[in-house]
Amino acid sequence: QVQLVESGGGSVQSGGSLRLSCAASGYTSSSYCMGWFRRAPGKEREEVVRIDSDSSTRYADSVKGRFTISQDNAKNTLYLQMNSLKPEDTAIYYCAAGVHYFSSCIFRYWGQGTQVTVSS
Repeated sequence: QVQLVESGGGSVQSGGSLRLSCAASGYTSSSYCMGWFRRAPGKEREEVVRIDSDSSTRYADSVKGRFTISQDNAKNTLYLQMNSLKPEDTAIYYCAAGVHYFSSCIFRYWGQGTQVTVSS
């Protein structure tokens, strides 16, 4: 049974930083593609960043240069370092894991989400 558990959300002021963690169990994260998504109030879910099994990454334009994804395969944990946070980053952040399909990642497993709130 694959499980993803996020932590590290919270409330910060604009310009602050947070680091989200996603502890994975039930599979070996190094063989999957993984990603962070977010859903802001009244908006569609948005892919924030994806990391493939070859460690290549794809960031949404809105977070490039501010967010960094990383993973510790020994701990089966995925991280999202978020710097220079803006009020528009306020959302529930979800960790996801999936399998490669050609150049895409089919996300099959989702965490429960963690709230990030950025105040101006």
